[in-house]
Amino acid sequence: MPLLRVAITSLAITLCPIAALAQAGIVAFGAAEADPSLPVEVTSDALDVSQADGTAVFLGNVVVVQGVMKLAADQVQVVYKTGQSGIDRLEATGNVVLVNGPDAAEADKAEYTIDSGTMVLTGNVLVSQQGNTVASNRLVVNLTNGSAQMDGRVTTVLNPDGSN
Repeated sequence: MPLLRVAITSLAITLCPIAALAQAGIVAFGAAEADPSLPVEVTSDALDVSQADGTAVFLGNVVVVQGVMKLAADQVQVVYKTGQSGIDRLEATGNVVLVNGPDAAEADKAEYTIDSGTMVLTGNVLVSQQGNTVASNRLVVNLTNGSAQMDGRVTTVLNPDGSN
């Protein structure tokens, strides 16, 4: 009986920090820090440009690459800075997948603010890391330092034996 009590106590001590992080919604994302000053490469099936509102919309099988960060979606709208040159943000919709190093996230939408290196994913967010998954309604990733925050009903499965 004492051995069982020690095993249960050890398990509780091991899982408490993980459970606390999952409940708080704090996760690390990406093994490598992204560099928002690097060029942004976009490929797609089609491109619509509007000089009137300063946007460009990439359509179909869109892939955005910036250094180690890769973003894929059905559509990505590029919003340029007002009154100056350069990209303000990218707005991705439909089957959004973000990959940074070994980590990946899926969502309905994503907004990437270039200057801050911040990516906000919303709607059915699912993060995959080393065979584990965490789901929520919203994920905010700071690509420059690899930190992330999840909120909106965070759900995960914790395996006590460390298996996936």
